[in-house]
Amino acid sequence: MQFLLADSDDAAVARLQARLAELGDCLVVVGVDTPGGREWNVHVHVSDVGAAVEAGIEAGRPHRISVTPLAPVRTPAAAGVRAVLALACSAGLAELFGTEGVTVLTAPVDAVDEDAVLQAVLDTGAEQVVVLPNHWEVTAVTARAADRAREQGRDVVVVPTRSAVQGLAALAVADPARRFGDDVIAMAEAAAATRWAEVTVAEQEALTSAGRCAPGDVLGSAEGDVVVIGADPVPVARDLLDRLLSAGGEMATVVVGEEPALGDAVCAHLAAVHPTVEVVRYPGGAGAVPLLIGVE
Repeated sequence: MQFLLADSDDAAVARLQARLAELGDCLVVVGVDTPGGREWNVHVHVSDVGAAVEAGIEAGRPHRISVTPLAPVRTPAAAGVRAVLALACSAGLAELFGTEGVTVLTAPVDAVDEDAVLQAVLDTGAEQVVVLPNHWEVTAVTARAADRAREQGRDVVVVPTRSAVQGLAALAVADPARRFGDDVIAMAEAAAATRWAEVTVAEQEALTSAGRCAPGDVLGSAEGDVVVIGADPVPVARDLLDRLLSAGGEMATVVVGEEPALGDAVCAHLAAVHPTVEVVRYPGGAGAVPLLIGVE
């Protein structure tokens, strides 16, 4: 879009430039002396035209506003090439998924951006892309990004992994030699067959399925539902594991956050109480929850 800006001054124009730079790109602002006084010719590429006009009104009097729709730029895709994009909330998880040979987008759960997910899908250069959200709170964001990627000619499917351990289970059965649709089904089935749980720390008072919790309480959640509340993460983790394995299981995947001692205690408990269960342990690192558990 472009417009002329009158009744303004250098300070207001500087503020306008800063605001438009936040809203879009290809920004050009040129001052022009006219018989009626100095005006500025403003040109910018934005997706939110209304916000750009509002910024112009705050800076002066915009007029002769012209908006030209731009055709979306399609990123070429390699026909027949397949890729997997996994989201990770910590550096440790990002490294873990990276060793599986997939593309990784690292961001805290509350900072996952739809545009960033879309760009990561396009940047794979693949025609067929499987997206693993790896957290229940970002499934909707990844789904919207996938819709936009399909508009650009990509065959994108979101496997609704609600936890990183489900994402690892999905990757364990991925086979690029299979038909894309069959591979997606196999990954989705493996993820769905993996029961997951986590140990976290309450940030605020709340009423849960296990009772009321206070800030600082240790929470044990199974499939997203709080089932244990305690003061010490070790007994909470032990109780959580026993509940999870009461329904059976041959393998337990344990992803430990910043406290290795918690992982040591959990693995010792599994060896003593559930000796037939195979245990695989990974470091989650900074930014990960204290403990993630997957049971297959």
